[in-house]
Amino acid sequence: MYDNDNTVVKSFDLNYISEHLIQAQWAEFIELKKRIHQLATQLQRPISILDIGVGNARIPMHLCGVKEIWEQVTRYVGTDNAQACIDISNINIERYGIDDKTSVRLLEATELHSIGMQFDMVICTWFTPGNFYAEGFDFEGYKLLAQRLDLSHNPAFTNIMKQAYDLLLPGGCLVLGACYKDNKATCLKQEESYAKMGMHVITSPDDSFTATKEGFWSQRFTTEKLYSYLDFVPRKQFQFIDLDTYAYAMQVVVRKLSF
Repeated sequence: MYDNDNTVVKSFDLNYISEHLIQAQWAEFIELKKRIHQLATQLQRPISILDIGVGNARIPMHLCGVKEIWEQVTRYVGTDNAQACIDISNINIERYGIDDKTSVRLLEATELHSIGMQFDMVICTWFTPGNFYAEGFDFEGYKLLAQRLDLSHNPAFTNIMKQAYDLLLPGGCLVLGACYKDNKATCLKQEESYAKMGMHVITSPDDSFTATKEGFWSQRFTTEKLYSYLDFVPRKQFQFIDLDTYAYAMQVVVRKLSF
């Protein structure tokens, strides 16, 4: 999806990242540690984790620095569709000495079913859930179109998350987010973030996503939209956690019941 290595690298450089994004990153990490601890305590054993969109291996890099949490992880597998991310991740995995239980692989999220193993927890962090869009989206011509894209359904998102949910062991959970909340203030913050990275926005505030001509896409969500996209899961199995006090981002936890 994002095949510009320079832009991918910039997305990890704090000099190009807005303060809202940085704070959301840490807020979701704090909540993620809670989810890992809760699940490992509930299952009474260390857990396995699949990370969709592993990026630069940020999550395991920070988790391994917290001995009490890292000991609750038995296997950590990351996927990404950008070779630049896989390369950076492998460097960081070696640097932090966590290759005994951490690995990454180049894989499109639409091919999750090919992994061939199940996990206690599947995560998709730091706004990656909003990056899944329909194949063939016109990044060059969208700005000129009179008709805006209808995202009352997002088959690409649903397909990927259904595969992720199917990879969960009974009693496990799917953790999404940070996820952008859908409102005008968040839209403006997204546009400012992309501008800071030197990109050019092609969408308008009337869209429920922000995209750039450089090929970046990020959707905003409401709880009702997530219920609709993941209609294969009963609503009572969802949990929404605010990551701030200004309606910018949330973490979404979707539980898979034990039978």
